[in-house]
Amino acid sequence: MSRVILFNKPWGVLSQFTDDGPPRPDRRTLAAFIDLPGVYPAGRLDRDSEGLLVLTDDGRLQARIATPKAKTEKTYWAQIEGLPPDEALEALGRGVTLKDGPTRPARVRRIDAPAGLWPRDPPVRVRKSVPDCWIELTISEGRNRQVRRMTAAVGHPTLRLIRYRVGDWTLDGIETGTWRAA
Repeated sequence: MSRVILFNKPWGVLSQFTDDGPPRPDRRTLAAFIDLPGVYPAGRLDRDSEGLLVLTDDGRLQARIATPKAKTEKTYWAQIEGLPPDEALEALGRGVTLKDGPTRPARVRRIDAPAGLWPRDPPVRVRKSVPDCWIELTISEGRNRQVRRMTAAVGHPTLRLIRYRVGDWTLDGIETGTWRAA
């Protein structure tokens, strides 16, 4: 029986159990939160992103989640700079061309700030003269920093990025910095 762990990764935490760089107190790893032998992240979540990270001891499941060919859907909540016109959201939905090629079509919609969202430490930079908004974006790839690059490509850089869903698993009921068995 496969072991699956759902972890709500805080901002600033590396998606690995060890850090190859010199020891620094500002570079926390999964080891600070999860003390379970034999489980490893299925895919990655950048240090400056937050939210759902799936860990497992099942290599096949790990590959199915992480490999773009498997087309496992991942849903993100992105706080973006500016108020995107419908054309920008439609472009994200069709797929945008990045330096490493076009993205697959995505599902995208404007949303209110997610209910019960934990504060980020450090807080997101606020500029009085530039509004921001939240979108929900579902992709079936997982390229390096893909969501951030997609929103930047349509002129609305990502300020805060939270992965809400991977496949059928969601963040629901998991506080930041905590985990539960799936």
